[in-house]
Amino acid sequence: MEQDREVAIGGGASRYALKPKRINSEDILICVDVDAESMVEMKTTGTNGRPLTRMECVKQAIILFIHNKLSINSDHRFAFATLSKSAAWLKKDFTSDAASAIASLRGLSATKSSGRADLSQLFRVAAQEAKNSRAQNRILRVILIYCRSSVRPTHEWPLKQKLFTLDVMYLHDKPSPDNCPQDVYDSLVDAVEHVSEYEGYIFESGQGLARSVFKPMSILLSHPQQRCAQDDLDIPKSLAKKVPVVEAASVDDNQNPQAMSQ
Repeated sequence: MEQDREVAIGGGASRYALKPKRINSEDILICVDVDAESMVEMKTTGTNGRPLTRMECVKQAIILFIHNKLSINSDHRFAFATLSKSAAWLKKDFTSDAASAIASLRGLSATKSSGRADLSQLFRVAAQEAKNSRAQNRILRVILIYCRSSVRPTHEWPLKQKLFTLDVMYLHDKPSPDNCPQDVYDSLVDAVEHVSEYEGYIFESGQGLARSVFKPMSILLSHPQQRCAQDDLDIPKSLAKKVPVVEAASVDDNQNPQAMSQ
């Protein structure tokens, strides 16, 4: 975003102003990995006392995301896809109706192990939908939720064709001789950087806790056109008690009694 700089004549202070820019409503395509690893149990238990699976936790996080996103702007729209060996539509028509969007999630279930994960079809679909979105003065974002610890996703995509923004949430097992979550993560980072029009975010967790799903989804509420670089993110904030500024100053004064005599 460009900046206009206005400098007062005669040594006055400089004033910066941002050019006004339209923030487009979003079409958000949420693609959920339905490989068998999406049914891995987490450390968090549900209301029935049994552990939640990754899939169950992801569904809850998506429902919360939809409600929160629509409370920010009721014009945002959602569609859903699944990822097995390749991507396939779960609900093709984008909708801003929360009940309709959430109903689509009821048909979301895991399959057997897929053996590979090719993102090329997902990117082709997203590119076409992005063109449709642009024609309506909207932007398209893809949120990929990936759950495989030893299958590196692949893709074939032109380097300079960036029509949409890709966010990724990666849930995986802890590293072991039988998997390679770091290699998988590196491949996902490459995909985000390769296709994203605006700043794409990627989050990962091998903790198996529900908060490792809900925290990233809350950060993904941020609009791609209003984001800072992910390296500059300082959220979520620590809940550790901080000493108030006034109290801290008093402590320093007591420790340095000669400070005010200068």
